[in-house]
Amino acid sequence: MHIEEKQLKEFILDSGLVSKADITEAGKEADETKTSIGKVLVNKGKLTEDDIRRIQAYIIGIPFVDLKGEKLSFEVLSLIPEPIARNHNIVAFKKTDTALEVAMLDTEDLTAIDFIKKKVGLKIFPRLTDTDSIKSAILQYQKSLKAEFGDLIQEDIKIFKNIPTGEAAADASAEDLKKLADDVPVVRIVDTLLKHAILQDASDIHIEPQENELLVRYRLDGLLHDAMVLPKNMAPSIAARIKVLSSLKLDEKRLPQDGRFKIDADGEKVSFRVSSLPTYYGEKIVMRLLRENVSGFTLEHLGFHGDGLERIHSAVKSTTGMIFTTGPTGSGKTTTLYTILDILNTPDVNISTIEDPIEYQMKRINQTQVRPDIGFTFASGIRTLVRQDPDVIMVGEIRDGETATLAINASLTGHVVLSTLHTNSAAGAVPRFVDLKVEPFLLVSTINIIIGQRLVRKLSDGKEKYFLTKAEIETLSKTVNLNKVLAVLKDEKIIAQGDIWEKVPFYRLKKGVAPDDGFKGRIGIHEIMKVSPAIKEIILKSGTADEIQKQAEAEGMLTMIEDGIYKAVKGITTIEEVLSVVSE
Repeated sequence: MHIEEKQLKEFILDSGLVSKADITEAGKEADETKTSIGKVLVNKGKLTEDDIRRIQAYIIGIPFVDLKGEKLSFEVLSLIPEPIARNHNIVAFKKTDTALEVAMLDTEDLTAIDFIKKKVGLKIFPRLTDTDSIKSAILQYQKSLKAEFGDLIQEDIKIFKNIPTGEAAADASAEDLKKLADDVPVVRIVDTLLKHAILQDASDIHIEPQENELLVRYRLDGLLHDAMVLPKNMAPSIAARIKVLSSLKLDEKRLPQDGRFKIDADGEKVSFRVSSLPTYYGEKIVMRLLRENVSGFTLEHLGFHGDGLERIHSAVKSTTGMIFTTGPTGSGKTTTLYTILDILNTPDVNISTIEDPIEYQMKRINQTQVRPDIGFTFASGIRTLVRQDPDVIMVGEIRDGETATLAINASLTGHVVLSTLHTNSAAGAVPRFVDLKVEPFLLVSTINIIIGQRLVRKLSDGKEKYFLTKAEIETLSKTVNLNKVLAVLKDEKIIAQGDIWEKVPFYRLKKGVAPDDGFKGRIGIHEIMKVSPAIKEIILKSGTADEIQKQAEAEGMLTMIEDGIYKAVKGITTIEEVLSVVSE
């Protein structure tokens, strides 16, 4: 059923999810671009696609169902084949003798509805739902990884009996290994590994040869989990298959190798960054999963909010200067920079990057991979990029003084420069630059903002509300400026103006809910330090990181731990998770 734009606009306004000013502005943009006001608000980060679906469901009178965490009958679920469910975002969840209720993201997908009606011979009742519900239901199609691998192994066990191991495997020729890699059972097992990793939102796959077995582990929400134990004699063939996919040398087992390959998983392009490392028991392989289409992320989606978000938007509007993200490996620095690049990526802007590796491929952005083995480094790459008439340059990482100096010089000559740095805090970036022999006067002339960040696990539906005791508040106040956090919560209307900490709810896992079920996904906690005149004075006087930090906090910067407490109040994560991630 088609919904009139006027009707949609009125219902969005009545919902109270978006201010009248934002709706008016979005309406003008929708008229100019001849698109839906709902789409404009989603692109601006004011609403999510699921918010729009809930409003649409209300307008057209279709029930909205929430299936997150629901255990669905496999008998009902399997009435719709898994490929159809995934490709059309539709799942069966309730059945009677005459009818089948299906949850879907687009109730106008008549092709899918007709197909299911013909297949099951029942009346179909469409219901709208959200993306998390669809994802939760589709995961239930999967047998346990162990069962699926067990079936594959038992079915094809004969092929592995004669596979060489130990010294015999080490002496196998590239031709022999290629034959192993192309055997159907090996292909099926590796494909299954990759498929499950994608479905479970793993960020990494570890394949680790042990003395008597081959261990497969997934990194889910930042933590490694055992996924499967396979027979040891499968290691050479699995390693060979992955090497074939990533164009690595099959007969090179003594030196580390790096490669990359890409697959199309049900319309989603996923790149795998592969690293092989010789160990005592064989080659360990680690694959990093990279979803290529980062476009569509917003800063709000990554966890930015309030004054910190405004500081980033202000820096993004500048035509010169530098924006840095800092934090340890795997803290989401590159994703933050790509999201900022997505904001800057307009037809009138020329954006070039120099990266190692290229983690996401983005349209209309000129991305370059460093090749140190042939002398093409970050430093030589920056020298070339500035001659390519760029408006914005992204340098994957500042690793040495030459790269730092060239990046700063690029900023001084009229470019916006984005990059990452490995430091524990935003303030710690300044002494790090000084260590790299960058003059303080150059830093104050170029750096606009520095973003420090970590990732914390997000609570799912298995959470409960609770309140801190006075003793717990006193303990927490020793590491967190609770007055400042309370003020921010009130300013952003998360809590009432008269609330005190004893009345502010926090959230934790419900009793009996396992951590693996209670947490789903990760979000950033941040500190966004604007290089203000006062901070510039401290830098010019060669001030310490502690002095810079103190001044930034005095100017209203939320620290990472304070931002974590803010998100704990919102029910996004727990206090314990924040404290475990941020070390003071």
